[in-house]
Amino acid sequence: MKRRIIILTDPGQDEAVAILTILGSPDDFEVLGIVATAGNIELEFTEKNARKILELAGRTDIPVHAGCSRPMHRPLVTAQHVHGPTGLDGPDLPEPTMPLQKQHGVDYLVETLMAAASGTITICSLSPLTNLGMALVKEPRIAGRIGEIVMMAGAYFEGGNITPTAEFNVYVDPEAADVVLRSGIRITMLPLDVTHQMRSTKERLQRWRSLGNRCAVAAAEMMAFSEPFDLKKYGWDGAPLHGPCVPAYMLKPALFRGRDINVTIETGSELTMGMTVADYWRITDRPRNVFYVRDGDPEGYYDLLAERLARLP
Repeated sequence: MKRRIIILTDPGQDEAVAILTILGSPDDFEVLGIVATAGNIELEFTEKNARKILELAGRTDIPVHAGCSRPMHRPLVTAQHVHGPTGLDGPDLPEPTMPLQKQHGVDYLVETLMAAASGTITICSLSPLTNLGMALVKEPRIAGRIGEIVMMAGAYFEGGNITPTAEFNVYVDPEAADVVLRSGIRITMLPLDVTHQMRSTKERLQRWRSLGNRCAVAAAEMMAFSEPFDLKKYGWDGAPLHGPCVPAYMLKPALFRGRDINVTIETGSELTMGMTVADYWRITDRPRNVFYVRDGDPEGYYDLLAERLARLP
């Protein structure tokens, strides 16, 4: 049975590969729409990048909505230093011709979730959680209608990637992440603790290139552009590939291991702002609000991504 999903995204090369993985799985996912947010780069680029990816994959039937242009309570922090001036540097993708939807992304989320049968839509979050947080503030009843949120967010054992303690998606809008984690919705979190294990080595990227189809080649070119920053920072044999952990977990959960724990967002300290305080050892009696994924199988992960990328144009 297909999972009906809405994608929250700020593409971003790794988010682009995540979206392509989803589009390469039409028997598994029915994509109702994409909501673009400000994050890796400003909203004017992320909504355009989302449309570029859909056109690359020949899926102009999927609507793209622009959401919030800034976080709920603070100035926007971007990662242009990693993703380039367009946020999707690497392959030379043409300007999109498919339209951007007129409806605001927050209103789209509220309207779609309220109209659907309860529990039938999964939110796939690849980005800061601004739009979902705003939707929950605007219409709290949607919390009871979302089946599950599967998010690339957070870090604990690996520390942070934008500050010593914070993962980028949470740091950009910690207040929105706090709203979401306190919502009572079923949540699966794919943090840096697992995404740092999923490294795009030269051999793995060459496997994508050798597939020969335009989407796989573009995916390899995207990662080749964005990975030097991480290679310099970590000194590893490949850069972590974060976003596709979301669809990979949904497609093949046996590749991953985790446990139900409490995760709380730090919103009061500038030193540790955006930290996901993960009670992995269940030291407190705080309610277990997250299935927290700590480990995964990199070989199985890249096999799955190559299989799905191969199905695309």
